[in-house]
Amino acid sequence: MGRMEPASELSDGEVRLRRWRIDDAAAVFRAVNDSLDHLAPFMPWAVDGYSEADAVDFVATSEREWRDGEAFSYAIVSADDEILGSIGLMTRIGGGGLEIGYWLGKPYTGRGLATGATALLVAEAFRIGANRVEIRHDEANERSGLVPARLGFTRVGSAPAELPGGTASTGTHVRWRLPAP
Repeated sequence: MGRMEPASELSDGEVRLRRWRIDDAAAVFRAVNDSLDHLAPFMPWAVDGYSEADAVDFVATSEREWRDGEAFSYAIVSADDEILGSIGLMTRIGGGGLEIGYWLGKPYTGRGLATGATALLVAEAFRIGANRVEIRHDEANERSGLVPARLGFTRVGSAPAELPGGTASTGTHVRWRLPAP
């Protein structure tokens, strides 16, 4: 039997997540470019700039991956649907687990949005049958590590990053895990 599909929209009354749409490309382009200095240290896709074509590719890839059950990516949006960041559930860790990755635009950090969005996706991952949720981040990205720590994840180790990182990346990823309740 295949994995259940997550809801296309999630909210806890404070944080709202919705599935990416093709018509979001221009908003993604603006959100990323307004925060390039904030994203490039740890997001390899932001290192050499971010084009409108990159944004179109991102939303198209998000649609395809959702359809194919590879990843379920969401826009983190304000009450008036402004793009604040992105978060997704990825199947790449295998074995019944899902990995969560996220980024926020620089103006929206420090407000608990990443933690709230991650809590929503953790609950959704377990609702659709994941046996564990993992989060990986560069060792130097301490702010990213605060999210799983706040949500009760256990730091389970570190390892060389499988993909190149951003301009401040150490090349070592810290891994966090939360087993299904």
